[in-house]
Amino acid sequence: MEKIDERIPGIDLPLMSVSQTRGVIRRSELTDAPPRAESLDNYKVCRANDIVFNKMSIRAGAMGVAAEDGLVTYHYEVMRPREGTDPHFIAYLMKSSWFTEELIKRERGIGAGDQANVRTTEVPFSVLKTIDAYIPGYDEQRAIADYLDRETARIDTLIEEQQRLIEMLRERRAAVLSAAFDAGPSTEVTKVGRLLAARPSYGVLVPRYVDEAEGVPFVRVGDLLNLTPERPMLAIVPEQSDEYSRTKIVGGEVLLGVVGKMGQAALAPHWLAGANVARAVAVLRCKDPAVAPLLCAWLGSNNFLYQAELATSGDSIQPTLGMKDLARFDINLPTDPNAAADLASRLAKIDTLITETKRFIELSKERRAALITAAVTGQIDVREMA
Repeated sequence: MEKIDERIPGIDLPLMSVSQTRGVIRRSELTDAPPRAESLDNYKVCRANDIVFNKMSIRAGAMGVAAEDGLVTYHYEVMRPREGTDPHFIAYLMKSSWFTEELIKRERGIGAGDQANVRTTEVPFSVLKTIDAYIPGYDEQRAIADYLDRETARIDTLIEEQQRLIEMLRERRAAVLSAAFDAGPSTEVTKVGRLLAARPSYGVLVPRYVDEAEGVPFVRVGDLLNLTPERPMLAIVPEQSDEYSRTKIVGGEVLLGVVGKMGQAALAPHWLAGANVARAVAVLRCKDPAVAPLLCAWLGSNNFLYQAELATSGDSIQPTLGMKDLARFDINLPTDPNAAADLASRLAKIDTLITETKRFIELSKERRAALITAAVTGQIDVREMA
């Protein structure tokens, strides 16, 4: 491969971008935002069949083969295949696990690690050219690239179908929640505040962290949807937790994220007793413990989200739900004594399907990566796969 740094002031070519999933495409397919630079005169020219990669995220797979001439910013490197080299084969080679491992050995500076999604320092062409790789003959390169085009397209189609399934399941989940809390003969409208034994409260404003073994477990918004005993959690000094005794957890409370993205709620498990919460988490203690699961479920419904949006629409920086507003929200509470158990059962089935589908997608991605590596390193003979 040969590094190309061609700049032609005034040339009329489309601005290109590199997508991890779609390769080199016109920037207009990704965004309507205008380019940051007032002039494109200093942009690099890439020609059809050139390989373009993002120097900052090459390990995440931000590379591809240009299908047409275009312009790219200085964040990208442009490489042109020498005679006898197929660019599509090289692009697959650069996406293989073997190549990533070679990059990791050569990366410089802060951020180098073994996670593909970690943003690293620049990996310029001068680093790539130090990697020795076995390049088969041109016909074999083409055969491998054609094989991987077919097989990865099948896997990508399967992944897209599974992603659409997840969206459908989420829509189904939202519909189940909406139906459970719809106004009607099976529900009774009330105020959230009337369900509570005490006013909802914010947690610790400026936490003083200590080692986990010496402090009180501290629940932040990011913990709400992942509350498991095995998951590490930050801790604050016990004296500070005592100062915020109103938000100490005993188990069974509803915990709600009230800053930023709304709708993140969880029922506090009893193993979390003694923990405290962050300023961005509200603690809601129900008069009737049997109501808590219903209240928690409702906080993920469109009805709650609509009221929260209205209450926070005037916030200039990021939405922050006030406790008085929350207490005044209307909720159509199901009156059937079995409503909580029925709703939990229906939601659990949907959540299980979503989890299984996500796992299937991850396995498919792993299969895709393994197939690319096996093909470009000669572990499989694609001629036998034709």
